[in-house]
Amino acid sequence: MPAGNATRQTIDIAPGTYHGQVIIPADKPHILLRGRGRRPEHVVITDDRANGTPRPDGGTWGTSGSASVTVDGADFAARNLTFSNSFDEAAHPEITGRQAVAVLTRADRIEFDTVRFLGNQDTLYLNSPAADVPARIYLRHCYVEGDVDFIFGRGTAAFDRCRIHSLDRGSATNNGYVTAPSTSITNPHGLLFARCAFTSDAPPASVFLGRPWHPSQDPNAIGQTVIRESWLGAHIGATPWSDFGTWPWRDARFAEYHNRGPGALVTPDRPQLTPEEAADLTVAAFLAGADGWSPQC
Repeated sequence: MPAGNATRQTIDIAPGTYHGQVIIPADKPHILLRGRGRRPEHVVITDDRANGTPRPDGGTWGTSGSASVTVDGADFAARNLTFSNSFDEAAHPEITGRQAVAVLTRADRIEFDTVRFLGNQDTLYLNSPAADVPARIYLRHCYVEGDVDFIFGRGTAAFDRCRIHSLDRGSATNNGYVTAPSTSITNPHGLLFARCAFTSDAPPASVFLGRPWHPSQDPNAIGQTVIRESWLGAHIGATPWSDFGTWPWRDARFAEYHNRGPGALVTPDRPQLTPEEAADLTVAAFLAGADGWSPQC
């Protein structure tokens, strides 16, 4: 791919499983990865390193370094394929840093259409170049799978008609957290799930919708997760938000609106948007920015 692209550059990927780390650098924008199989599972891009996996040159990879795919190029898109981190926790009991990212994004105007993201802890890391710099990501008809904090970061992301699947970790009471947003207080838009389905094989009331992540104990990381007009399975309980260490969930920006399903209870521990608030927290509002970006149209 040439550097400094001004128009879309497409890489077609034949069916198969491709092992190894992929990096889209900042000087190569407008790249599209397009799977040529009949379904997204027919093209798989995967790697198997975790936070605590030793590096060849010493030390360990860390959470960001564990990513199978890292996107630093703006206007990136991916369609009809699977991104995976296949790190095997059971096979590596010696590794305690088990965060294993399938995709890390740090650029603006990113699109994922009919894409699967597979992992366990920290599957999808939606970040930005700096805490006070927004970066927008649009995910349409995608599937995200994991257990602990498996959708996290300070990026502005709109999940549109996606399936969010929590894995069963074998616990009767705590099978993980779907989101761990670290949205800057200066950013009115964090993580939005609109018309999505939250599913799991885990026991009832054993999965949390989210907890507020404060990287390096940053007090200005006031995370936002909004779930609206979505279906929630019975794995979500009456108290679906959790504190993160000493950071209380009630200080974060967590809210729901017009959800349904056995896990869509309305309790004092589940803040609900008013119709007026919901009118300002839409897919279009999350993505528009100053340039009027509207990939959902």
